[in-house]
Amino acid sequence: MTPSAPPAVSTLSPSRASLGRLEGKRAVVTGSTSGIGEAIARALAAEGAHVLVSGRDTARGDTVVRLIRDAGGRSDFLAVDLAGSYDQIRRFAADAEALLEDRVDILVNNAGIYPATSTAGLEDADLDAMLAVNVRAPHVLAGSILPGMAARGGGSVINVGSWMAGVGTPYAGMYTATKAALEQLTRAWAAEFGPSGVRVNTLAPGATLTPGNEASREILDAITAGTPAGAVVRPDDIAYGAVFLASDEAGMMHGSTLSIDGGISFTRLG
Repeated sequence: MTPSAPPAVSTLSPSRASLGRLEGKRAVVTGSTSGIGEAIARALAAEGAHVLVSGRDTARGDTVVRLIRDAGGRSDFLAVDLAGSYDQIRRFAADAEALLEDRVDILVNNAGIYPATSTAGLEDADLDAMLAVNVRAPHVLAGSILPGMAARGGGSVINVGSWMAGVGTPYAGMYTATKAALEQLTRAWAAEFGPSGVRVNTLAPGATLTPGNEASREILDAITAGTPAGAVVRPDDIAYGAVFLASDEAGMMHGSTLSIDGGISFTRLG
């Protein structure tokens, strides 16, 4: 089977009609100026949510906001460097709530960095940044935003993990460890905040083709050739899963991991 290339920029399929499942909700999506995060932001907005796009690149963020608004959605951009100080992240959380009329109903911890190198070759600065963005930032944001969700009696948190969190992969040890840590935080937060009506779940993408890794297309094709899907995952595939987890349709999902990976985690064809 020859996989077809997904578009470089998310273009939510017109066959997936909006049902207004998130009408009136307010969402924060970290790392949403491109790739998976952009697709999630646009999908949530298409379902009626007011979406706060965030990232380090203001120009790219403004472009995503314009695309959402041109499609009839509501969106704003707020710049943040999640590798920054604790105070910077907490200030971002407070500013995000202010932009969304003092309420966040959906928090998507999507931002992540992945320096691919050997264990011995991982630079100290890269290690610190990966731990900061992939683990520390979601924890600080959860501590800042989830108590408000709990006080209001509801909300949805989606932690974007990875199929790689459950397997040993060379040249990806610390990255996969951070994603495994995020899955464990999902379970812990579900236990802590679930009784107050806050649902916390992990969304685990498979080998996904994004604008940031198009140069590795041949590698991704090889990785996914032996999966039931036989093709790379598209950002939109992940985005539709996020819509489901954010909606009332996932009302009984707490502490779960939703794998959208073409079958790579659980199947072998040969």
